[in-house]
Amino acid sequence: MRQDDFVKAVESVGGSVYLVGGWVRDHLRGVEPQDKDFVVTGLERQTFMQLFPQAALIGRSFPVYQMQIDGVPSEIAFARRERKSGRGYTGFSVDFGKEVTIEEDLFRRDTRINSMAFHLPKMEFIDPYDGRGDVAHRRIRATSHHFSEDPVRALRAARQAAEMGFSIDEDTVAQMTLCAAELAKEPHERVVHELSRALAAPEPSRFFLALAQANLLSAVFPEIFALQGKMQPVECHPEGDAFCHTMQIVDAVARATPTPAARFAALVHDIGKGTTPKEMLPHHYGHEVRGVEVLESWNSRMTLPKTWLTAARFVIREHMRAPLLKKAGKIADLLFKIEKSGLSFPDFLCIIRADHGSLPPYLSRGAELLERLRQVRGSEAPPALYGAAVGKWLREERGRLLKRYLSA
Repeated sequence: MRQDDFVKAVESVGGSVYLVGGWVRDHLRGVEPQDKDFVVTGLERQTFMQLFPQAALIGRSFPVYQMQIDGVPSEIAFARRERKSGRGYTGFSVDFGKEVTIEEDLFRRDTRINSMAFHLPKMEFIDPYDGRGDVAHRRIRATSHHFSEDPVRALRAARQAAEMGFSIDEDTVAQMTLCAAELAKEPHERVVHELSRALAAPEPSRFFLALAQANLLSAVFPEIFALQGKMQPVECHPEGDAFCHTMQIVDAVARATPTPAARFAALVHDIGKGTTPKEMLPHHYGHEVRGVEVLESWNSRMTLPKTWLTAARFVIREHMRAPLLKKAGKIADLLFKIEKSGLSFPDFLCIIRADHGSLPPYLSRGAELLERLRQVRGSEAPPALYGAAVGKWLREERGRLLKRYLSA
């Protein structure tokens, strides 16, 4: 269905249609808007269903429908009011009667940059809470005191700061802080969803820094919080503690690759430093081993994507030794391991480069060297060898080949 036809059909029975949310915000930012979300007012639910029998109901607590508009799956929600009546994001009493206005619907939204609308079909701008001013000043402000009633809004504000490079005003940070107790009890799927979107942002560090500013980091990501105050040798890390270092690395990797698993691996590459005993500081001997243990504990608390885990385990174990390898056999082994790590060579290299500042020659040529090593196959072993002896021969031959290429 065409958008114009959808709007005309709603208006024919006394209703109104509005474009809302991120599409409006991005349009004002000069960024190409993505998915369109619509809100309808002045309609009863039964009337809407009669008008659009093809619309699929996807909302549970209140009417939200999905249908094709201009060839794109779009969400259509009824304008609604909300009143806090329980805990978490499900703890609301909702009114979506035909008398609910667009201004009331916008009031219950999280931040002012998301509380704007265009009244269709003439694109009349509706901005009762000065969202346009916040876009112009690149700031994130809560629309109202209701912000803290849904604790995940705190994560969303931090994530939007990372996505758009906006700052969060002090009053909103204070409201975020109020979310701590409920946020710790929220479904982990919601937290992982926000983490995933934050890692996809141009500067993921802004997400974690905003949570730290609101005293939420320990409640949501205690493994990252534990890096704060863990000092490192100044000659190697003039930037400060392990948390500061981690924020630098995750942003550097984000600039180099869009791969979510690589960005997550960068985030947790030094996660073991959070458990370094005080008496060992500023050194962190064995943090690679402890890091895998911390990662597994995090995953048991909050199930993480498998691709993230595979890549992160490998990077945690290998990020310290990879730049130091000298023996051809161990280098060959690592090159084959990279191939199975869940990361591409470029993604692994960008993490090592960000962490160490440069690459050893063998890693710079890693993909080329691996291709040459593959040309040596166990089928070429002397006929007298079999079983484990073939594997030993294969490793030695590949080591000799690698040594020749590295010395060339």
